[in-house]
Amino acid sequence: MEIEKKYLVEELPEDLAHYDKSELEQCYLCAEPTIRARKSDDSYILTYKSRKVTEEKEALNISEELEVPLNAEAYAHLKEKADGICIVKTRYRIPYGKYQIELDVFHGEYEGFCLAEVEFPSVEEGRLFTPPSWFGKDVSGDFHYTNSYLSSHSPSEI
Repeated sequence: MEIEKKYLVEELPEDLAHYDKSELEQCYLCAEPTIRARKSDDSYILTYKSRKVTEEKEALNISEELEVPLNAEAYAHLKEKADGICIVKTRYRIPYGKYQIELDVFHGEYEGFCLAEVEFPSVEEGRLFTPPSWFGKDVSGDFHYTNSYLSSHSPSEI
């Protein structure tokens, strides 16, 4: 199970070059449940993800996720069948206390758009989380900020 919060980011941290990063390309074959093919640097993954948003005042994204490896040929084949646009982004992994922030800096059609996600071991820790000052609006419960939604809509529609 994956428990996470998601935030808009309008001002990037100054020291991004110091953090590990991956170049991602992900294409969506189905929005609900989410079925995506992802290229992460030189690895390829097919993901099935069911999503649930908590109903409390502070929303948390909770999902079940199953990942299986692909090879480059299978990824290319699935990419041809994808709906909408393929999401292209750089993902930075930034330590923050006992957590890790995944900061996505988008490219292509969403050039300059940035989202940050933090995963938690429990719902309670997610509720108690205090984000760093460079995080913007909490969009955890808003489906408009899921990658599957972004892949089927233009930036002007979010």
